[in-house]
Amino acid sequence: MAEDQTSQEETKCKPCKCAVGAPAWMVTYSDLVTLLLTFFVLLLSMASMDPVRFTEASSSLKDAFGMHAEPAHVEFAIPILPSPPITKFTPVQQAMTTKVYERVKSQLDLMQMNNEVDAVKKDSDTIILRVNDSILFKPGQAKVSPNSYPILRNIADIIRPLPMKLRIEGHTDDILISQNPIGNWDLSVSRAVSVMRFFKQGDLLKIDRMAATGYGPDRPLVPNRDDATRARNRRVEFVLRLDRLQQESDSPANRKGRVPL
Repeated sequence: MAEDQTSQEETKCKPCKCAVGAPAWMVTYSDLVTLLLTFFVLLLSMASMDPVRFTEASSSLKDAFGMHAEPAHVEFAIPILPSPPITKFTPVQQAMTTKVYERVKSQLDLMQMNNEVDAVKKDSDTIILRVNDSILFKPGQAKVSPNSYPILRNIADIIRPLPMKLRIEGHTDDILISQNPIGNWDLSVSRAVSVMRFFKQGDLLKIDRMAATGYGPDRPLVPNRDDATRARNRRVEFVLRLDRLQQESDSPANRKGRVPL
């Protein structure tokens, strides 16, 4: 009986003792996964072709493998493209001015006013309508002549739909109209104001888009040499400049004032 019990105890399995910590295969597997992750990160960094990111990734890998304590410094140059020259006028404004100028010229042709009004495209945002003083005023007078009313109304009809500001300029020759040298300047200012008053009283143009000034004999077109050149310098100019605030606004109210192109 005692022998049977001894044989039964010998047949029982002895309890196995497990090692403390993770199994050995798990450590190897973790190292493999970490290396694969690092490898794919390296491939992603190289695919971007960014020298900054490539340098950082290379330094991180070397740090991970304990190759050096500080990241490697790689010299590279970032290309700097030259900036376009800063200009006062944009191509959009230049194209707009050209189209407006062509429109004004065609309207002057239709109205048969080429002999009375001369249209000049001065720069990238300015158009000038030039009228000789003999058409608008009597000699030495600042009051608008009644014979010029139709011409001024036609000029207002041309200017009204344009997205441009108006400055009316008066000019004289170098012959003094009085003993006071400032008399020519007074006459030029009075003539410019008279034209602006005609537009305002006739409700032809809004006052907030107009200005008047006079330069007397200080801005001649040609040197004052004879009667012909002095006649060219006695003039009234309607200087039209693009209204940038109206162009930049996209509201329907401002679009109504734009010229159809």
